[in-house]
Amino acid sequence: MPFPDIDPIALQIGPLAIRWYALAYIAGILLGWWLALRLVARPGAPMARRHVDDFVTWATLGIILGGRLAYVVFYNPGYYLAHPLGAFQLWEGGMSFHGGVIGVFIAILLFCRLNKLDWMRVGDYICCVVPIGLFTGRLSNFINGELWGRVTDLPWGVVFPTGGPLPRHPSQLYEAVLEGPVLLAILLLLFFRTDARLKPGLLGGVFLLGYGVFRFAVEFVREPDAQLVGFAQSSGLHMGQWLSLPMVLAGAYFVATAGRRQRPA
Repeated sequence: MPFPDIDPIALQIGPLAIRWYALAYIAGILLGWWLALRLVARPGAPMARRHVDDFVTWATLGIILGGRLAYVVFYNPGYYLAHPLGAFQLWEGGMSFHGGVIGVFIAILLFCRLNKLDWMRVGDYICCVVPIGLFTGRLSNFINGELWGRVTDLPWGVVFPTGGPLPRHPSQLYEAVLEGPVLLAILLLLFFRTDARLKPGLLGGVFLLGYGVFRFAVEFVREPDAQLVGFAQSSGLHMGQWLSLPMVLAGAYFVATAGRRQRPA
């Protein structure tokens, strides 16, 4: 089917162009903030509403700095060595989710140390809202016509403007659904219907494990970035899959050991 004709620029005001890509980040952060406030309203929360309000700025910096730095280092180091100032051109796109996770993790550690909070329990609550941002981010990837999948003969294949004349897997939408609503539903079900929130590391582990497995699986039908085709062919896996493996292992560890860290209700 043809690619929907959606302008990547959502709103143009004179020389100021507001892109869907930027709006996706803003929407993900604001909706995540809203949900986090609902989660900490439950008894036994590891932080207060004021902590959630304060952490939004920390999380935003962690996402942007970590996501951009990891993209520069892992996904396109050659280009940015030749064009170092390009690393600061965020409006051109290029973010790594795995780097964003590391950035937010560092932000959680520093924020909790400063406020004397339990970083593992705070991390559990933060992980419960991250799928919202993943969903909006993947939708913006689809609107931009980037990160498309391999050629397919399935009826829902999409002919992307920059992907040649053949239909391809809309892998952005696969990831949007799995990393967004599906992962969010799993986490919220555990949060509200079980005592998972009283077992530090369990919800965070489920998030890491779920995202890692979903991302690893979808990468099989996703076309690697042009500059990483050779890497994928020589290593047998895409860069996204290699970066997801530590998440799967860490998630499995936190899930397996969560029971011994349970807090009283």
